[in-house]
Order: sequence, then C-alpha cells, then structure tokens
Amino acid sequence: MYLQKMFSCSQLLARPNALQTFKRAASQGKMPLARAHGKSFAHRSDLRQAKRIVVKLGSAVVTRGDECGLALGRLASIVEQVAMLQNQGREMMIVTSGAVAFGKQRLRHEILLSQSVRQALHSGQNQLKDMSLPVLEARACAAAGQSGLMALYEAMFTQYSTCTAQILVTNLDFHNDQKRRNLKSTLHELLRMNIVPIINTNDAVVPPPEPNSDLQGVNVISIKDNDSLAARLAVEMRADLLIALSDVEGLYDSPPGSDDAKLLDTFYPGDQHSITYGTKSRVGIGGMEAKVKAALWALQGGTSVVIANGTHPKVTGHVITDIVEGKKVGTFFSEVKPAGPTVEQQTEMARSAGRTLASLEPEQRSDIICALADLLTERKDQILSANKKDMEHAVSTGRLSPAMLKRLSLSSSKLNSLSIGLRQIAVSSQDSVGRVLRRTRVANNLELEQITVPIGVLLVIFESRPDCLPQVSALAIASGNALLLKGGKEAANTNRILHELAQEALSIHGVKDAIQLVSTREEEEDLCRLEKMIDLIIPRGSSQLVRDIQRAAKGIPVLGHSEGICHVYVDHEASVDKAIKIIRDSKCDYPAACNAMETLLVHRELLRTPLFDQIIDMLRTEHVKIHAGPKFASYLTFSPSEVKSLRTEYGDLECCIEVVDSMQEAVDHIHKYGSSHTDVIVTENEDTAEQFLQQLDSACVFWNASSRFADGYRFGLGAEVGISTARIHARGPVGLEGLLTTKWVLRGEGHTAADFSEQGSMTYLHENLPVARVLPGRRTTS
Repeated sequence: MYLQKMFSCSQLLARPNALQTFKRAASQGKMPLARAHGKSFAHRSDLRQAKRIVVKLGSAVVTRGDECGLALGRLASIVEQVAMLQNQGREMMIVTSGAVAFGKQRLRHEILLSQSVRQALHSGQNQLKDMSLPVLEARACAAAGQSGLMALYEAMFTQYSTCTAQILVTNLDFHNDQKRRNLKSTLHELLRMNIVPIINTNDAVVPPPEPNSDLQGVNVISIKDNDSLAARLAVEMRADLLIALSDVEGLYDSPPGSDDAKLLDTFYPGDQHSITYGTKSRVGIGGMEAKVKAALWALQGGTSVVIANGTHPKVTGHVITDIVEGKKVGTFFSEVKPAGPTVEQQTEMARSAGRTLASLEPEQRSDIICALADLLTERKDQILSANKKDMEHAVSTGRLSPAMLKRLSLSSSKLNSLSIGLRQIAVSSQDSVGRVLRRTRVANNLELEQITVPIGVLLVIFESRPDCLPQVSALAIASGNALLLKGGKEAANTNRILHELAQEALSIHGVKDAIQLVSTREEEEDLCRLEKMIDLIIPRGSSQLVRDIQRAAKGIPVLGHSEGICHVYVDHEASVDKAIKIIRDSKCDYPAACNAMETLLVHRELLRTPLFDQIIDMLRTEHVKIHAGPKFASYLTFSPSEVKSLRTEYGDLECCIEVVDSMQEAVDHIHKYGSSHTDVIVTENEDTAEQFLQQLDSACVFWNASSRFADGYRFGLGAEVGISTARIHARGPVGLEGLLTTKWVLRGEGHTAADFSEQGSMTYLHENLPVARVLPGRRTTS
C-alpha cells in the first residue's frame, strides 16, 4: 500500500503543476484567473472566483458521536468534494481535527486487549470481569492517532488521484519568523505541485491554551485551537476563502435551539453586539465565539469566511461545493453591508404589512388597485423611458431571443390594456377575502364557518415580462397577500419604476411594504430555501425556469406548469373555415406563449383532402416550419424533417403534425405526450366533442376555439399569476380565486367536547345555514 501511494504521488508530480492547469482552464473560460489578494469577496456569488481555499474540519465534524473514532462516511464525502475542487484547478488546504479521537479509539482498544489477556492468564479462563478504563491523556491520544488519521486521509485522496502531505504546527511556529517563512515556503511548494496539505496542531506537544488570549493585536492571532490555526494559515497563505465546518448550521443571533434564534445568512463586522453565544460543541476546545473571532480576524486579513454545518447527513455530501458555487449555505462573513434590507428582512416586512392589507376593507384594497391603474397611464412616459433603456441594453448584448425581446417590450397600448385589466381586478376584489363558503350550526349556540383568507407570502419569479409586475401586484392586493417579486435583470429598470408605483399606491392605506422587489444578488435557488418565510412560489417564464424552481423548492408549494405542449385535433367532421382560423390563431398569434399550439393532430381521413391542403398552405404562408410525426411521415414520399420527440415545446413558428385514426387515439396521444395545459378539438359532431371534453384531463379543454383563449384576461379574471397544470389547489389560468385559501371559524358559548359525549347533555345538529360575509367589524347575511 505504501508503494502504491508513493507511485500515485510520483505520477502527480510528473503532471503540469496546478497553477498552469488553472491558468489554462481560465484562458478557456472554464475557471477564473487568480485575483489580487487584499480584499475579501463582497457577495456570496463572488465565491465562485475563489482559487485558494482553506477547509477547516472541526472536531464534531471529524469524530463520531461517541467521541471514540472517526465519522468515516462523513469524512469520505468531504474528501470527495475537496478532491473535485482540487482537480478543477483550485488550491485546497485542509486544517483538520480528529487525531485525539482516533488515538483514543486505538488506545482504548489496546488497553482492553491488554487487560483481557492479563485477566485471562490470571483467572485461567476466558470469562472477563468488568474492566474499568483509565482516563486517557489527550496528548498521548494525539500521538497515537496522528499517524492513523493521516494514513486514512492518504487512502481516501488516493481514490481521486490526489496526493496529500502532512504538516504539524504549534503556536511557536508562528512566533518565530524563520519558522513561519519555512512553513509558508513548504505550503507554497506543495500547492505548486498540486498536493493537498493537511495541517493540524501538534497536540502531542502543544501547551494548554491560555485563557483570553484569542487575539493579540491586529496582525497576530494566537494558535489555541484549529479555528485560530485555520484563520492564521488562511491569512498567511493569502487564501481567498476559509470554510469552517462545525456541527451547527452557522451563526445565530441567539443560542441555537432557543425559540427566537435565527440563522444569520451574512454577518458583518460590528454586529457582534447583537449576538448571544451558547455553549461550545460536544468535542473540541473552541466554540462559536472562538469561530467568530477567528473568522473576523481572517476577514480583516483579506480572506472571505463561511461557517457551515459539516455534520448534517443531507447536506454534508455537497456543503463545500455549494459554498464555492455561491449558494446560501451557513453564515457568510462580509465587510460590505448592503444599503437596503436583506431578502429575509424584506420577507418579514412584507408579511407584517400583508396582514394589515388583509384586514383592510374591500373598498380600501380596491382603491389601491385603482390608484395603481391610474399611475400606469399617468406615469406612462417614465415607464416607457425605463423600458427603452432595458431594450437597448438587451439588443446591444444580444443575449435575448426575438421572443424574449417581444416579452420585454412595453408600449402605450400595453399599458392601457394593463390599466383596464387592473380595474377589472379592483371590481372582483370586493367579494374575495372573508367570503363564507360554508356555514353550519353544529349545535345550539355553536356555529362553524369556512371563510376565504389570503395564502400569506407569495414569491413570484418572472423573466423578461415587466408587465407581469403590476398584474401580479394587483392580484396580491385584491387577495390580501404579501408579495415578494424577483424579476430578471434584463428588465431591471422597468421593474424598478413599476415597483415604485405599486408601493406608491399601497401607501394610500399605509401598507407600502406589502410588496417587495428583490434587487439583491439572491439566486432563485436561495429564495426557494426560505420555506419558513414563503408560502407559495409562482414562476413566470420559460419551461426551464419553472423546472429549476420546482426542483429547488423542497418545502414550498410551486404553482405553475413546466411545459405548454398544447394540441389541436382536427376531426374528420371539422368545418374548413373553423379549422383554418383556429390553427392559425393557435400557432401564429403568439408562438412563444405557453398556450400556443405545438402539435397538430389530424384525422387520417383528412389526408389528401382540400381541407388538409389548405391547412398546409396556410402554415407555409405563415412561415411555420413543419415537423412530421412518425405516422404522418409514413404516408409521405418526401416528408418534412421527422420530429425528434413528440413531447416538444417549440415556442416559435414551428409545429409537429401527426396523424390519428380516431378521436379516442387523439385523446390517448395527448395523454401520453401532452403537458395537461390546453388542448382543442375542431369538429361539428357534438357527441364527438363532448366525449373529447369529458375524457381529456388537461387544465383547459376547448371545442372549436383557439388554444390562445387559455388566459386569465380572456377568461374574465382581469389578470392571472400564471397557468397551473397541477391537480390540487388552483388549475388552469390562476386569478384572484387561486390566491386564496380557507380557515375554519367556530363560535360558541363555553362548549366543550365533553358536552357531546354519552354523559353529556348536547347533541350534534349539523344544520346548513345561509352563508354570511365576514368583514372587519361587521357580519352580513347574503
């Protein structure tokens, strides 16, 4: 085994060094070039640029729960991540604990074995009496465990063709200038040769730490534990990032486990006064206070720091790579404090103001929406000027497709249409929140009501559609929901002015903060992790965006559809004029829309008929590219390009044509390849149409009408937050009703469940009563 390790290291040394590999990757756009050291990263997203990284493994991460031995599975996943980053061209260093625990396991085993042998010899039999273990001295454990710990690291890293080297240090090594220079020189040489240094304090000889000696001036930090060691090494080696893994999620504003404890996503120097420290971890000599002091010292030295949990079984396998990718994991230490509130603070502000919004009179919520509708036309020039900047920037960068550019663009007519739609919402909002759906007399003087209430805090993520902002804002106001908006950066200027107008309208009744626009560098995936703060996510954009959000939102419901694969089936009893009109509108009116036709199903009897020829001619005239389905292609001598997949959303002037033998086959095809969005039948046979409408389980099913009617505005909803293909809650175009849920209200006069027991004096009546409207301060029967 030793020869195999030596051979592996020799192979690595023969390869180009890490710096050359890194520069080559950077020149190809795969990795960032080394940055000038001196300032830490200001934002999490900048951590992707980190080249030299120190990973500190706390005792609680490396050791088992019984403190005797190592957590091998956890350690293996950490090694895999470090090796992967190393092989990407980054320079990785590990500061590790674990020698004492490993040695304690080894010494206990030796002592037990020795005692059992002596006892067996003394008693002449193998039955062992109770044996007590002596207290093991930590330095002896470290001496016994250090070699085994290093051998384990070597074996694990060898699996990834990565060589390691061991370095033991003490506090004295940093106080002696020559030793410090030698240490730095050694580390630099190891990194140059693509070797991962594994550093630990030499616990076999290190003196006990002096109390209150964490910090000794600006440029010196005493090495009393692995936190301070990692910080000192990170600064000495001018590392870009220090990742400190422990057994807590990060830094809390009060001891973890207390009722009001909140995990801090970002910690800034000067915030120490707002922190209350708890007890240290079950093992190790440090604690969270020591970690924070070490982190701030490293931050002051120009190294970014993240403190995170390295013991959680669900995240350990990717915690290091997630941090380097800039994801919201643990607590990030930053010297740059944002001017505005954090997204967590925005969410709390929105929820608080949203509760006030929900308690307003319906007329007051209606006033707010009407005010926003007026502002859209009154400030038209200001809005269009901001939109012009976004359009010019989008065109100059060339990153948006023509369809996306069309969605980004606003016009006077669009703003007028938006204003009209908002007024429709204002009217419908009069009877939304507080509507009684069911009223039951459970017993005498005991009444139960089910009433509509807001969902809570909505997160709407949208791309290239600034007109979405006032629509969704109006629906949130009408339904009494708080709203968090995350728009695409391509519409930043337009979104900013529209959000200002929404808040101006909300200010009429003192609920300005109910709608918040996230303008920080929050990634969508990070927002989706706020499961304790957000109640519903609504993505508005490409199918890829929706799929990404659905994957990222582990604990928050997502309302939407990932694809809009809409079908139009032309039956053999279809009207020529209706078929041509419906197909043209469904495909050509707005090809990028989610309710545009993507597959045209044609009854077999229509092939080689004038109707079929007219359909083909019309599609060619409209410059629609046709892809032939397998059955359609079999009927043609010279066919268009055969479709690669019957489950394709083109989002452009393209469509698939396929042949079916019957209405039933059309239904089966749609069930197999559709997305349950919107599907259409064109026929003059009422029985055939009714069977189609009943059998198909899509969110929208139409007879002799264009698929483009699947729209909240066309349905008379005023506007929509999106179209849902889900089977629960709202389905199809989701307007005001889809943003409401219910709660049960029971009014009694001292009733108890015991009153209705066998010994009780009351019986259940369960009488249905006329519904009543519940409004702030009054109740009226309708």
